[in-house]
Amino acid sequence: FAEFDDAANLLAANPDATTISIDEPAEIPKNQHSRLQEPGREEDDELLGTDDSDKTELLAGQKKSAPFWTFEYYQTFFDVDTYQVLDRIKGSVFPVPGKNFVRLYIRSNPDLYGPFWICATLVFTIAVSGNLSNFFIHLGKPTYHYVPEFRKVSIAATTIYAYAWLVPLALWGFLMWRNSKVMNIVSYSFLEIVCVYGYSLFIYIPTAILWIIPQKVVRWVLVVFSLCLSGSVLVMTFWPAVRDDNRRIALATVGTILLLHALLAVGCLAYFFDAPELDFPAPIIPAHNGTTVTTKSH
Repeated sequence: FAEFDDAANLLAANPDATTISIDEPAEIPKNQHSRLQEPGREEDDELLGTDDSDKTELLAGQKKSAPFWTFEYYQTFFDVDTYQVLDRIKGSVFPVPGKNFVRLYIRSNPDLYGPFWICATLVFTIAVSGNLSNFFIHLGKPTYHYVPEFRKVSIAATTIYAYAWLVPLALWGFLMWRNSKVMNIVSYSFLEIVCVYGYSLFIYIPTAILWIIPQKVVRWVLVVFSLCLSGSVLVMTFWPAVRDDNRRIALATVGTILLLHALLAVGCLAYFFDAPELDFPAPIIPAHNGTTVTTKSH
């Protein structure tokens, strides 16, 4: 107790003195680690989303600890609230130049809820809008009888979901392959790529509704506008992951991503909205002399 008595006497003599406990470790400045990093590495972490990757992998492992054949395993993919979904939709419609979509919105909690319902909504929007467009184009023609084309729903579903799953699967496999060839390549997870592609398709929902307007110029302007928005999200997401690869391979990868994205939009517009106008059978009009007269109509 002599030490406590000495400390009490010192405090009494100098009340403004500060005490330091030897049991408490010294606080390390938070920015000390960042100072030790290389200057160029910090920018790569910002674009590629590799900062705090250990924490992300640890959290991902905790979330997916259940076996893949159980319901709890897939339940984690839909563990997202309305605010997060709306925030990611807003990020896909209004991309921020120089910002990575995965880094800002996806990596903390990738989900399948948003991509699944966006694709489902897009399927029915394209099918219904395509039927309405066909109806308005032939409206007023006496030889035209409107018949709903329900097969457009199945065709649109096959096209949209195949694109939203098969293209990310191929891209994920390609990035994994290049990751084994080039050390600087950073590969996204398959779930993150699916999430990016799913949210990038949201802009086509209002675009498909506006495609009902029977003006080809308006439709093509909408296609170009939608491609610029959704394509920029894909480019800003995947370009940082391949830019350290061979220059030709990197450009070819990004070009293929944009080409497939453009083919989806142009194909949907050409098949569901700009289908060639069919010739309808000409009505047979009986004449007064007992013969029949056939009139040609288009």
